[in-house]
Amino acid sequence: MSAPLPELDIADRWRLLLGEAGTGSLGVAGAQAFAMDRALAWLYGRDDDGGGLAPEDRLDRGGGLGASPLSVPEWINDIHTLFPKETIERLERDAIERYGIDDVVTNPEVLARATPNVALLQAVLRTKHLMNPAVLAMARELVAQVVRQLMEKMATRVEQAFNGRRQPQRTAARGPASQFAARETLRRNLRHYDAASGRLVVREPRFRVDSRRVMTPWQVLMLVDQSGSMVPSVIHAAVTAACLCGLPGIKTHLIAFDTEVVDLTGHTGDPVELLLNVQLGGGTCIGTAVGYAADLIEVPRRAIVVIVSDFYEGMDPQVLVGHVRALTAQGTTVLGLAALDERADPVYDRELAGRLVEAGAHVGAMTPGQLAGWLAEKLG
Repeated sequence: MSAPLPELDIADRWRLLLGEAGTGSLGVAGAQAFAMDRALAWLYGRDDDGGGLAPEDRLDRGGGLGASPLSVPEWINDIHTLFPKETIERLERDAIERYGIDDVVTNPEVLARATPNVALLQAVLRTKHLMNPAVLAMARELVAQVVRQLMEKMATRVEQAFNGRRQPQRTAARGPASQFAARETLRRNLRHYDAASGRLVVREPRFRVDSRRVMTPWQVLMLVDQSGSMVPSVIHAAVTAACLCGLPGIKTHLIAFDTEVVDLTGHTGDPVELLLNVQLGGGTCIGTAVGYAADLIEVPRRAIVVIVSDFYEGMDPQVLVGHVRALTAQGTTVLGLAALDERADPVYDRELAGRLVEAGAHVGAMTPGQLAGWLAEKLG
């Protein structure tokens, strides 16, 4: 399940009901109520006749709040963070059926003009189930453009993190002339320099050992909470998994979960297809996902389980804690990520996270770049 929405006090509830008419006696709305009112006004207060509502049901929003206009993608992303699932479904249905706001889900021309960015990608992922096939094909191109941008940034970070930990070139006392290591030979024989004759006597020649660095095989199992509040994390986890997939000696798994577990490992090489296969929403059963991952582990001490979630568990938390304790006891590293977007905002159930730490897990908030560095350190 997603993080519980904050409760509004009675005054804010009345402000939402009364709109601008209540500001005189009730004062200024709190930040949460302000954002909710803005989102509702964007939809239901968009025309003079109340959007077809009966006079007694119209929202008198006016311009009192002074909020800047929302775009369709911004509005979609806002309502998914402000309202419960049932309300979101009603708002999206009213937007499409009552007001004909179909710019994102039905209008190819708008998608063709759209500037690819992460916010628009999030909106597409939240509404892709409403798209007709022609629009979905265009949306796929938009998703691909944003993913390419993210991949370029992430690939650089992963490469820097892993390349910085390579072993130095090995040398030996014997070898073919073609492998003669002049610099290392010079360094080792400087003490044999004859100042009188001005000559360097080479007593310990060195030759390069032509061997490729072979990493000990590792399994990295990324478990991603696909509830609606975790959309940024799902995006960055997909891109991170795709980058890890290209590294030698690493077997990457990507597993999405809500109340069910979906193994997306077959799509890790194609993050676009992966994202379009994710089904956002639903509850959260982290324990079930961790139990599934445990069954995939081949060599416990060569496995890292990364749990990307807000840790608001929908089933018995003790099941999750038990799985984590069993994994760490067998030598598997368990990392809990409270966030995986660029901001890495640490919004999560701290009590359950604390219990996981007691069971042997590492829990924190990391950006994708920081995760790459952490994995490079563990895998090195």
